[in-house]
Amino acid sequence: MGVSVHPQAQQVLDGKAASGAPPLWELSPDEGRAMVEANNAMIPAGPDVESVRDIVIPSQAGGMPARVYSPSPAARGVVLYYHGGGWVVGTLDGWDASVRGLAVASGCDVVSVDYRLAPDHVFPAAADDAYDALVWAASASGLAAGRPIVVAGDSAGANLATVSALRARDSGGPPIALQVLVYPVVDCDLDRRSYRECDGDELIVNRRDMIWFWDHYAPEPASRANPYASPLRAPSLSGLPPVYLVTAEHDPLRDEGFAYADRLRAARVPVEHRHYGSQIHGFFTFTGVLDDADKAVAEAGSAIRSAVEGS
Repeated sequence: MGVSVHPQAQQVLDGKAASGAPPLWELSPDEGRAMVEANNAMIPAGPDVESVRDIVIPSQAGGMPARVYSPSPAARGVVLYYHGGGWVVGTLDGWDASVRGLAVASGCDVVSVDYRLAPDHVFPAAADDAYDALVWAASASGLAAGRPIVVAGDSAGANLATVSALRARDSGGPPIALQVLVYPVVDCDLDRRSYRECDGDELIVNRRDMIWFWDHYAPEPASRANPYASPLRAPSLSGLPPVYLVTAEHDPLRDEGFAYADRLRAARVPVEHRHYGSQIHGFFTFTGVLDDADKAVAEAGSAIRSAVEGS
C-alpha cells in the first residue's frame, strides 16, 4: 500500500487496537452486531432533517422495516439506502448519521432499508429484500410517486444496490437514475492483491472479516458465483444505470471496485469513480469524525442531486 493511512483514520484504528476487542471473525454474529453497534454509537449525531419516520415496506417475506429521512417537502427524488455490515451486522440506528447527511446533501428523501441479515437469512434473502424495496418505491402506493429513484449503499449494502439494478435490468424492473456504490462488495474472490494486503487485523475490515461475512451470507460456494451475489460475474453489465463509485486505498475490497469500474466502462455504462487514497474501508459512515467522510457524503449527495435533476 503506497500511501499511508490518513492521520484521522489512523486515530480510529488506534482506538480499535487500544480497545482490546477481539477480531470480528472470532465472534458470533450476535457478538459482532453488539460490537459494531457500540462502535457506531460513538459517531456524532447527523444533521437535522425536516422529518424522520419509520415505515414497513411490503415484501415477499411479509414486511420489512425502513426509515424515511425527508429533507424538505419538495424533495426531487428518492434514494433507497442499504447499510453496510457484510450482510450480517448493521442497523438503521448505526447508519443514522451518514444517511441524514446524504438526505441533506442530495435534497432527496432517503429510505434506509432494514433488510434481513445472515446467517438467520442466507442469500438471496437480503438481495430479495433490497429488490422488493425498489419495486415498492416505484409502485403506485410507493414513496417515489413518479420521482426519480437512486439506489445507494456502502460495502455489502452497495452490493445490494448494484444487484438491485442488475435485477431491474434483467426483469424489466423500475428505472433507476443512479447507483451510488461506496466500496462495494462485487465478487467472492478473496485472493485479489488488496485482500492479501489487508490480511492482518488492524483495519476496520480485513480479509478474515470478509471470509466470515461470506461464510454467513452464502455458505454454499456455488451460490457465491451467482451474479446476484457477485455482480462482477454477470455475463454482461450493459444497460445498467450510471454509477457513482467510491473506493478506499486501505481496503480489501479496493481491487474489485476498480475491476467493476473497468467492466462497467467497457459495457458503456457511465462511471464516476472517486478513490480516497489514504482512507480505510468504513470511512464513509464516520461523519463528524473524518473530514473525508463529510466530503464523501457531500460529493455523493451532489452526484445524486445532478442525476435526479437530469432525469
